[in-house]
Amino acid sequence: MTRQGDDAGAPDPRKLPRVFDIAGKSWYNKYMEHYKIYHNDIPAIIRACAETPCMQRLKTVGMNCGCEYTAFPRFAGLQPYSRFDHSLGAALIVWHFTHDEKQSAAGLLHDVATPVFAHVVDFLHGDYLVQESTEDGTRAVIGDDEALQRVLSAHGLVTDDVCDYHIYPIADNDSPRLSADRLEYTLGNLLNYRIRTLGEVKAFYADLSVGANEDGVPELVFSDAQTAEDFAFASLACSKIYVSDEDRCAMQMLSELLRDAIACGVLSEADLRTTEPEVIAKLLRTEQTAAAWHRYRAYRSVRRADTPTGKGLWRKIPAKKRYIDPLIQGVGRVSAHSDAFHTAVHAFLSDPQTEWLLSE
Repeated sequence: MTRQGDDAGAPDPRKLPRVFDIAGKSWYNKYMEHYKIYHNDIPAIIRACAETPCMQRLKTVGMNCGCEYTAFPRFAGLQPYSRFDHSLGAALIVWHFTHDEKQSAAGLLHDVATPVFAHVVDFLHGDYLVQESTEDGTRAVIGDDEALQRVLSAHGLVTDDVCDYHIYPIADNDSPRLSADRLEYTLGNLLNYRIRTLGEVKAFYADLSVGANEDGVPELVFSDAQTAEDFAFASLACSKIYVSDEDRCAMQMLSELLRDAIACGVLSEADLRTTEPEVIAKLLRTEQTAAAWHRYRAYRSVRRADTPTGKGLWRKIPAKKRYIDPLIQGVGRVSAHSDAFHTAVHAFLSDPQTEWLLSE
């Protein structure tokens, strides 16, 4: 159990997303050491956009939606993985397969409006089954960043070119198809959750190319059927973590913590668009919200029951289920090719998420 005095001065830096030193290009060098599998270098437009204030903020917003601050064994040992890391990776994937500045910049900027703790705010706003509220304000954030506007102008681009990555199918497409966005967070989490090795992740990536899907739309496709099936099962393992009891409980309880902090005036809705260290520091300034934060930090297990028993904050917590059904060149979707994967996806989607959960 975390004691209240442990964090009284400042948030534990070991539990915060990595903040890069951007003096010179040190952030670029450090990033490429780990993510150069996506592309050998970072093109000028992506480097310049990545150095703007709105993108730099994403270094303080984690990919695991606040779960990494808990003591759940599944999340407590994760390496830092920020929305900046993810966005830069997605942009490099788009660039690698398209060499198009407009599409790559849109891929980079797709999470630029993401609030602190990311999809926890969807739970806060009652959008947890769709998870689209975190994209609200993307156009405004891009338009208000003067440094970013100068970069876009220098490359002959305007806000409309880059504020909606959904219009570029390599950057994003409808689930369960494979896009740069889904590919990056899947490969990133396969490494972070230690589901696959770096060598295996590289092999997945090396097998991909751009092809036309069943609707004639460009999509990232696998050449080898076995590689595609292996990736599909690996990505499904990530999908199960995204809706695991620990994940759902953590996101729900953190959303309630934020709701209460806003209700008592410790936080404002505007604070959710700042950084996680800033929000945590505000939570620690008052006894009530500091105690709530420490309780959240101490969560390490989940009880499940058909009917709540005893005391505690029991919750029913449905969550968005997402998975990837990759396309195999000349063959079709993995779900049509592999009975085992089809069965596994059906079982995953059939879980009603109706049990009661209690974080402890």
